[in-house]
Amino acid sequence: MNLQNMNLQETTNTSRDTWHPGMTWISGGMFRMGSEKFYREERPVREVTVDGFWIDSYEVTNEEFARFVAETGYVTLAERAPKPEDFPGAPPENLVPGSMVFQARTGPVDLRNYANWWAWVPGANWRYPKGLESSLDGLSRHPVVHVAYEDVEAYASWAGKDLPTEAEWEFAARGGLDGATFTWGNEEFPDGKAMTNSWQGEFPWQNLLTDGYEGTSPVGSFPPNGYGLFDMAGNVWEWTSDWYEPRGSDPAAKSCCMGSVNPRIVSPEKSYDPRQPRFRIPRRVVKGGSHLCAPNYCFRYRPAARQPQMIDTSMSHIGFRCVVRPGRS
Repeated sequence: MNLQNMNLQETTNTSRDTWHPGMTWISGGMFRMGSEKFYREERPVREVTVDGFWIDSYEVTNEEFARFVAETGYVTLAERAPKPEDFPGAPPENLVPGSMVFQARTGPVDLRNYANWWAWVPGANWRYPKGLESSLDGLSRHPVVHVAYEDVEAYASWAGKDLPTEAEWEFAARGGLDGATFTWGNEEFPDGKAMTNSWQGEFPWQNLLTDGYEGTSPVGSFPPNGYGLFDMAGNVWEWTSDWYEPRGSDPAAKSCCMGSVNPRIVSPEKSYDPRQPRFRIPRRVVKGGSHLCAPNYCFRYRPAARQPQMIDTSMSHIGFRCVVRPGRS
């Protein structure tokens, strides 16, 4: 199945302003955002309403991103040398173009230290996802990775689109299953079938490949959710436009900038990582989990899951999709 044929699955609706090929219309409505069952940052569950919007049916692929680069000459952040003033104390050998690449281990490691499986690889970027010795051969329909926030904003602007808010993304990911654990229901492997590209086994050394993939998978390789959207869980994390704010178990916790209708976090002030006070780099919310998520470490291939991501950091398991809101031409 190619992307052109897959896009034929979208339908039209008279309530929409314009039909957008390759996208699916989400009518909007009220849902329960978050979860009380898993990680602290997903709490509290609260009722949220979003207006209707279009969203890409698939994650943006290498093929699509290459078209954007060819037409604009855009150079991603990973292809530019970091500025020394932005990374005080960083070794000079690290101040070269590159990105963060996952390194599988051969046995159990301390899961409290992500440096045990992530490495800065000079030359790694969207064209060379594992470093200069790699290529995009056979990966045209895989989601583009190694894209920092400014890169996905540039793509969205070129495409006449936007990045989804966290609320829009989660509403779309749930596919009409309000409160369900996964995008497809509450059972992780219904009838023994893998429903997403995640990590089966002990992360980061034992990948049983029950889902059939090591690394990213071509978009649309797994069944869509109830709204006809693919890969809203696993494969790659996806950027949203919201700044990250920590939450907690207090039901009264609410940002001063975030209401219950079309909520969004518009200020970066609470997004900085308190564990790294030297680096004043704001963080956005990423959603959906990735092929590296495993129950023993990162059980986040669920719609309620959320994670902060520094806007200047690209990684081999982060991509994106876009939205169009009615009224934008």
